[in-house]
Amino acid sequence: MRRALAATLAAAALLLAGCGEAGFSGLYNTPLPGGADLGDHPYRITAQFGDVLDLVPQASVKVNDVAVGRVEKVALADDAKSAIVTMAVNGDIELPANSAALLRQSSLLGEKFVELRAPSAEQATGRLTDGARIPLSRTNRNPEVEEVLGALSLLLNGGGIGQLSNITRELNAALSGNEAEVRTLLARVDEIATELDGQKGEIVRAIDGLNRLSSTLVAQQGNLNTALDHLEPGLRVVTAQRDQLVGMLQSLDALSGVAVDTVNRSRDQLVANLRALEPTLRKLAEAGTNLPIALQILPTYPFPDSAGAVIRGDYANVHARVDLNLDLLLQNFTNSSQPILPVPPNPVTGAVPGTGQGSGGDGTAPALPLPRTPVPAQQGGVLGSLLGGLTGGGG
Repeated sequence: MRRALAATLAAAALLLAGCGEAGFSGLYNTPLPGGADLGDHPYRITAQFGDVLDLVPQASVKVNDVAVGRVEKVALADDAKSAIVTMAVNGDIELPANSAALLRQSSLLGEKFVELRAPSAEQATGRLTDGARIPLSRTNRNPEVEEVLGALSLLLNGGGIGQLSNITRELNAALSGNEAEVRTLLARVDEIATELDGQKGEIVRAIDGLNRLSSTLVAQQGNLNTALDHLEPGLRVVTAQRDQLVGMLQSLDALSGVAVDTVNRSRDQLVANLRALEPTLRKLAEAGTNLPIALQILPTYPFPDSAGAVIRGDYANVHARVDLNLDLLLQNFTNSSQPILPVPPNPVTGAVPGTGQGSGGDGTAPALPLPRTPVPAQQGGVLGSLLGGLTGGGG
């Protein structure tokens, strides 16, 4: 007996020591009988709920109504507005990374559990792994029975249930005998809805354009206020000149009537003139680029268009280059096919330059130079004098 008591106390001491080291927190750490099989390698995920109602740890985690895990912890989120639910799931269960977590109830008054719902095969991406988190956007909950009964009570007591009879009676009175018109109206509504659906892109584009316009107007609000403030004096002037504006518009109306009558009366002549103008226009079209070129030199005719840089009103700018190289001149005369003109004799001495006569060519001393007299242009010219001076000096 003493040995059994000592063994019991030792076992209790070991159990208490183990619980203290493992952080025992009550019966929540004790798995329920008949719970989900987590397998050898479960993974843990978290889900953020806006309201977990009365969900408690050890609640089931199901996929397609099959228990695949359990809730381990329910805690308040950092924002103090939502709850974080930690779940352990069997490691053999593969779910997409974008799966949703829904808070469900097994029956009308049954327990709460978390349902993991995978998206469609086209939308599925990735895989849920250990440490994954399902955000608030992919979680929700079903309405409670109390909420449904409360809403029904509000509808029955303070809602419009009592007016349903009057509404039904008035609808029957409005529709009785007007079935054809109502049917036609519904057909028209269907056509309008179809047309609007076909123009959905244009409608969205128009709304977007209206949005951009409103944004521009908001950005120009200061300018618009200034314009509206300064618009009042202009409107006052327009109001003061209303009679003159009305008279002007009436005169414009009379003028337009006269113009229309004139055009109507001269319609045949106008059409004939346009037809007569057709050959001229055709020839102008055939002229192509010749006409613009001709118009380009027309202002400087008979000179080319480059003369505009030379002739400046009543004077002209001339750039000339004169080459008086005597070697080239003599070479040109020598190579010419025309006979060379004879050099005229000196009008004073009678000697011909270059022959030695009268200039000491016979051994006598040349005569003293006499005063020079102008040589007529017809007796030798400038070139003759130059040539004579060059050849005479050689004697």
